[in-house]
Amino acid sequence: MTGLPELFDLRGKVAVVTGCTRGIGRAMTEALAMAGADIVGVSASLTDDGGEVAKAVRSAGRTFTADPADLSDAGAVDALAARLAERNPPIDILVNNAGVIRRAPATRHSDDDWAYVLGVDLSAPFVLSRAIGAAMVGRGAGKIIFTASMLSFQGGVNVVSYAAAKSGLAGLTRALANEWAPHGVNVNAIAPGYIATDNTQALRDDPDRNRGIVDRIPAGRWGRPADLAGVTVLLASAASDYINGAIIPVDGGWLAR
Repeated sequence: MTGLPELFDLRGKVAVVTGCTRGIGRAMTEALAMAGADIVGVSASLTDDGGEVAKAVRSAGRTFTADPADLSDAGAVDALAARLAERNPPIDILVNNAGVIRRAPATRHSDDDWAYVLGVDLSAPFVLSRAIGAAMVGRGAGKIIFTASMLSFQGGVNVVSYAAAKSGLAGLTRALANEWAPHGVNVNAIAPGYIATDNTQALRDDPDRNRGIVDRIPAGRWGRPADLAGVTVLLASAASDYINGAIIPVDGGWLAR
Protein backbone atom coordinates (compact mmCIF):
# COMPACT_ATOMS: atom_id res chain seq x y z
CA MET A 1 0.00 0.00 0.00
CA THR A 2 1.27 3.50 -0.85
CA GLY A 3 2.33 5.52 2.19
CA LEU A 4 -0.18 8.10 3.33
CA PRO A 5 1.95 11.19 2.55
CA GLU A 6 2.62 9.90 -0.98
CA LEU A 7 -1.11 9.62 -1.65
CA PHE A 8 -1.39 13.42 -1.44
CA ASP A 9 1.93 14.24 -3.13
CA LEU A 10 1.45 16.32 -6.31
CA ARG A 11 5.10 16.79 -7.20
CA GLY A 12 5.61 16.46 -10.96
CA LYS A 13 1.96 17.35 -11.68
CA VAL A 14 0.66 20.37 -13.59
CA ALA A 15 -2.62 21.92 -12.42
CA VAL A 16 -4.82 24.46 -14.18
CA VAL A 17 -6.94 26.62 -11.89
CA THR A 18 -9.48 29.04 -13.37
CA GLY A 19 -10.42 32.06 -11.30
CA CYS A 20 -7.12 31.71 -9.46
CA THR A 21 -6.51 35.27 -8.28
CA ARG A 22 -8.78 35.59 -5.25
CA GLY A 23 -11.12 33.87 -2.84
CA ILE A 24 -11.69 30.15 -3.24
CA GLY A 25 -9.63 29.93 -6.43
CA ARG A 26 -6.60 31.46 -4.81
CA ALA A 27 -6.87 29.15 -1.81
CA MET A 28 -7.11 26.15 -4.14
CA THR A 29 -4.12 27.36 -6.15
CA GLU A 30 -1.93 27.82 -3.10
CA ALA A 31 -2.97 24.43 -1.67
CA LEU A 32 -2.09 22.61 -4.88
CA ALA A 33 1.27 24.37 -5.03
CA MET A 34 2.05 23.49 -1.42
CA ALA A 35 1.25 19.86 -2.28
CA GLY A 36 3.83 20.04 -5.08
CA ALA A 37 1.95 20.94 -8.27
CA ASP A 38 3.11 23.49 -10.81
CA ILE A 39 0.32 25.90 -11.68
CA VAL A 40 -1.23 27.34 -14.82
CA GLY A 41 -3.44 30.15 -13.59
CA VAL A 42 -6.38 31.41 -15.62
CA SER A 43 -8.17 34.69 -14.95
CA ALA A 44 -9.13 37.73 -16.98
CA SER A 45 -7.57 39.91 -14.28
CA LEU A 46 -4.15 38.24 -14.30
CA THR A 47 -1.10 40.34 -15.06
CA ASP A 48 1.64 38.86 -17.22
CA ASP A 49 3.75 38.03 -14.16
CA GLY A 50 0.81 36.51 -12.30
CA GLY A 51 0.75 39.07 -9.48
CA GLU A 52 0.31 38.07 -5.85
CA VAL A 53 -0.97 34.55 -6.49
CA ALA A 54 2.12 33.80 -8.59
CA LYS A 55 4.34 35.04 -5.76
CA ALA A 56 2.61 32.68 -3.36
CA VAL A 57 3.04 29.73 -5.73
CA ARG A 58 6.70 30.49 -6.35
CA SER A 59 7.34 30.90 -2.63
CA ALA A 60 6.17 27.28 -2.31
CA GLY A 61 8.90 26.31 -4.79
CA ARG A 62 6.59 25.72 -7.74
CA THR A 63 6.22 27.37 -11.15
CA PHE A 64 3.35 29.64 -12.14
CA THR A 65 2.28 30.32 -15.73
CA ALA A 66 -0.27 33.09 -16.23
CA ASP A 67 -2.98 32.78 -18.89
CA PRO A 68 -5.22 35.90 -18.66
CA ALA A 69 -8.20 34.50 -20.58
CA ASP A 70 -11.71 35.96 -20.41
CA LEU A 71 -14.08 33.06 -19.77
CA SER A 72 -17.11 35.15 -20.75
CA ASP A 73 -15.77 35.24 -24.34
CA ALA A 74 -16.61 31.97 -26.09
CA GLY A 75 -13.86 32.45 -28.65
CA ALA A 76 -11.30 33.04 -25.91
CA VAL A 77 -12.47 29.89 -24.12
CA ASP A 78 -12.08 27.81 -27.30
CA ALA A 79 -8.57 29.18 -27.82
CA LEU A 80 -7.65 28.53 -24.19
CA ALA A 81 -8.96 24.98 -24.40
CA ALA A 82 -6.88 24.31 -27.51
CA ARG A 83 -3.72 25.74 -25.89
CA LEU A 84 -4.12 23.73 -22.72
CA ALA A 85 -4.99 20.47 -24.49
CA GLU A 86 -1.78 20.69 -26.53
CA ARG A 87 0.45 21.77 -23.63
CA ASN A 88 3.67 19.89 -22.93
CA PRO A 89 4.09 18.78 -20.22
CA PRO A 90 0.39 17.97 -20.25
CA ILE A 91 -2.26 19.04 -17.76
CA ASP A 92 -2.74 16.50 -14.98
CA ILE A 93 -5.32 18.43 -12.92
CA LEU A 94 -8.05 20.79 -14.12
CA VAL A 95 -9.83 22.89 -11.51
CA ASN A 96 -12.86 24.59 -13.06
CA ASN A 97 -13.38 27.19 -10.36
CA ALA A 98 -14.11 30.52 -12.06
CA GLY A 99 -17.65 31.76 -11.56
CA VAL A 100 -19.85 34.82 -11.64
CA ILE A 101 -23.23 35.68 -10.14
CA ARG A 102 -25.99 38.13 -10.98
CA ARG A 103 -28.71 38.89 -8.44
CA ALA A 104 -32.25 39.87 -9.44
CA PRO A 105 -35.77 38.49 -9.06
CA ALA A 106 -36.53 35.99 -11.83
CA THR A 107 -39.13 38.32 -13.37
CA ARG A 108 -36.41 40.93 -13.87
CA HIS A 109 -33.47 38.64 -14.61
CA SER A 110 -32.29 39.77 -18.04
CA ASP A 111 -31.38 37.61 -21.00
CA ASP A 112 -27.91 39.17 -20.96
CA ASP A 113 -27.34 38.23 -17.32
CA TRP A 114 -28.66 34.72 -17.95
CA ALA A 115 -26.30 34.20 -20.91
CA TYR A 116 -23.34 35.71 -19.07
CA VAL A 117 -23.68 33.54 -15.97
CA LEU A 118 -24.41 30.33 -17.87
CA GLY A 119 -21.50 31.04 -20.19
CA VAL A 120 -18.90 31.51 -17.46
CA ASP A 121 -20.25 29.09 -14.87
CA LEU A 122 -21.33 26.15 -17.07
CA SER A 123 -20.37 26.42 -20.73
CA ALA A 124 -16.73 27.42 -20.18
CA PRO A 125 -16.10 24.56 -17.70
CA PHE A 126 -17.60 22.11 -20.19
CA VAL A 127 -15.49 23.36 -23.09
CA LEU A 128 -12.28 23.21 -21.04
CA SER A 129 -13.15 19.79 -19.64
CA ARG A 130 -14.00 18.42 -23.09
CA ALA A 131 -10.63 19.44 -24.54
CA ILE A 132 -8.38 18.65 -21.60
CA GLY A 133 -10.42 15.60 -20.63
CA ALA A 134 -9.96 14.12 -24.09
CA ALA A 135 -6.20 14.32 -23.64
CA MET A 136 -6.49 12.80 -20.16
CA VAL A 137 -8.62 9.95 -21.48
CA GLY A 138 -6.00 9.33 -24.16
CA ARG A 139 -3.26 9.07 -21.50
CA GLY A 140 -5.43 7.06 -19.09
CA ALA A 141 -5.07 9.47 -16.17
CA GLY A 142 -6.26 12.85 -14.93
CA LYS A 143 -8.22 14.74 -12.33
CA ILE A 144 -11.03 17.23 -13.05
CA ILE A 145 -12.57 19.26 -10.23
CA PHE A 146 -15.57 21.58 -10.53
CA THR A 147 -16.52 24.23 -8.01
CA ALA A 148 -20.22 23.57 -7.50
CA SER A 149 -22.35 25.27 -4.80
CA MET A 150 -25.05 24.81 -2.20
CA LEU A 151 -27.26 25.82 -5.13
CA SER A 152 -26.31 22.59 -6.85
CA PHE A 153 -28.73 21.13 -4.26
CA GLN A 154 -31.05 24.08 -3.55
CA GLY A 155 -32.82 26.79 -5.52
CA GLY A 156 -31.67 29.96 -3.81
CA VAL A 157 -33.43 33.32 -4.04
CA ASN A 158 -32.91 35.97 -6.72
CA VAL A 159 -30.06 34.02 -8.35
CA VAL A 160 -31.91 31.99 -10.96
CA SER A 161 -29.09 31.85 -13.52
CA TYR A 162 -26.50 30.94 -10.90
CA ALA A 163 -28.72 28.19 -9.46
CA ALA A 164 -29.30 26.80 -12.95
CA ALA A 165 -25.59 26.86 -13.78
CA LYS A 166 -24.49 25.25 -10.52
CA SER A 167 -27.19 22.59 -10.81
CA GLY A 168 -25.92 21.98 -14.32
CA LEU A 169 -22.38 21.52 -13.00
CA ALA A 170 -23.63 18.77 -10.70
CA GLY A 171 -25.11 16.94 -13.67
CA LEU A 172 -21.99 17.56 -15.76
CA THR A 173 -19.83 16.11 -12.98
CA ARG A 174 -21.82 12.90 -12.90
CA ALA A 175 -22.10 12.59 -16.69
CA LEU A 176 -18.37 13.00 -17.29
CA ALA A 177 -17.54 10.64 -14.43
CA ASN A 178 -19.73 7.97 -16.00
CA GLU A 179 -17.89 8.27 -19.31
CA TRP A 180 -14.33 8.82 -18.13
CA ALA A 181 -13.92 6.77 -14.95
CA PRO A 182 -13.19 3.62 -17.00
CA HIS A 183 -10.28 5.53 -18.57
CA GLY A 184 -8.59 6.54 -15.33
CA VAL A 185 -9.95 10.09 -15.19
CA ASN A 186 -11.59 11.18 -11.94
CA VAL A 187 -14.27 13.85 -12.27
CA ASN A 188 -15.66 15.30 -9.04
CA ALA A 189 -16.97 18.57 -7.61
CA ILE A 190 -16.64 20.57 -4.44
CA ALA A 191 -19.76 22.36 -3.22
CA PRO A 192 -18.72 25.26 -0.97
CA GLY A 193 -21.20 26.46 1.57
CA TYR A 194 -21.43 30.09 2.56
CA ILE A 195 -17.85 31.27 2.15
CA ALA A 196 -16.66 34.81 2.85
CA THR A 197 -15.72 35.97 -0.66
CA ASP A 198 -16.55 38.84 -3.00
CA ASN A 199 -19.53 36.85 -4.34
CA THR A 200 -21.14 36.75 -0.90
CA GLN A 201 -20.33 40.30 0.21
CA ALA A 202 -23.90 41.49 -0.41
CA LEU A 203 -25.26 38.77 1.88
CA ARG A 204 -22.77 39.53 4.65
CA ASP A 205 -23.59 43.24 4.39
CA ASP A 206 -27.29 42.57 4.98
CA PRO A 207 -27.70 42.14 8.77
CA ASP A 208 -30.86 40.05 8.52
CA ARG A 209 -29.54 37.72 5.79
CA ASN A 210 -26.18 37.40 7.52
CA ARG A 211 -27.81 36.46 10.84
CA GLY A 212 -30.16 33.99 9.19
CA ILE A 213 -27.30 32.27 7.38
CA VAL A 214 -24.98 32.00 10.37
CA ASP A 215 -27.80 30.78 12.61
CA ARG A 216 -28.44 27.86 10.25
CA ILE A 217 -24.79 26.76 9.95
CA PRO A 218 -23.99 24.19 12.65
CA ALA A 219 -20.34 25.32 12.66
CA GLY A 220 -21.62 28.78 13.63
CA ARG A 221 -19.57 30.82 11.17
CA TRP A 222 -19.06 31.69 7.55
CA GLY A 223 -16.55 29.51 5.79
CA ARG A 224 -13.12 30.75 4.77
CA PRO A 225 -11.49 30.09 1.38
CA ALA A 226 -8.79 28.10 3.18
CA ASP A 227 -11.48 25.63 4.29
CA LEU A 228 -11.46 24.35 0.68
CA ALA A 229 -7.72 23.59 0.62
CA GLY A 230 -7.75 20.05 1.97
CA VAL A 231 -10.55 18.68 -0.18
CA THR A 232 -8.98 20.25 -3.27
CA VAL A 233 -5.71 18.39 -2.67
CA LEU A 234 -7.66 15.21 -1.93
CA LEU A 235 -9.52 15.32 -5.24
CA ALA A 236 -6.37 16.26 -7.18
CA SER A 237 -4.26 13.45 -5.75
CA ALA A 238 -3.96 9.67 -5.83
CA ALA A 239 -5.96 9.62 -2.59
CA SER A 240 -9.11 10.10 -4.70
CA ASP A 241 -8.44 7.39 -7.29
CA TYR A 242 -11.70 5.60 -6.40
CA ILE A 243 -13.83 8.74 -6.01
CA ASN A 244 -15.91 9.36 -9.13
CA GLY A 245 -18.87 11.64 -9.73
CA ALA A 246 -18.98 12.92 -6.15
CA ILE A 247 -20.21 16.37 -5.17
CA ILE A 248 -18.61 17.02 -1.80
CA PRO A 249 -20.15 19.73 0.40
CA VAL A 250 -17.78 21.88 2.43
CA ASP A 251 -20.48 23.83 4.22
CA GLY A 252 -20.03 23.76 7.99
CA GLY A 253 -23.03 21.43 8.15
CA TRP A 254 -25.51 23.65 6.23
CA LEU A 255 -27.07 20.76 4.31
CA ALA A 256 -27.34 18.62 7.44
CA ARG A 257 -29.52 21.18 9.24
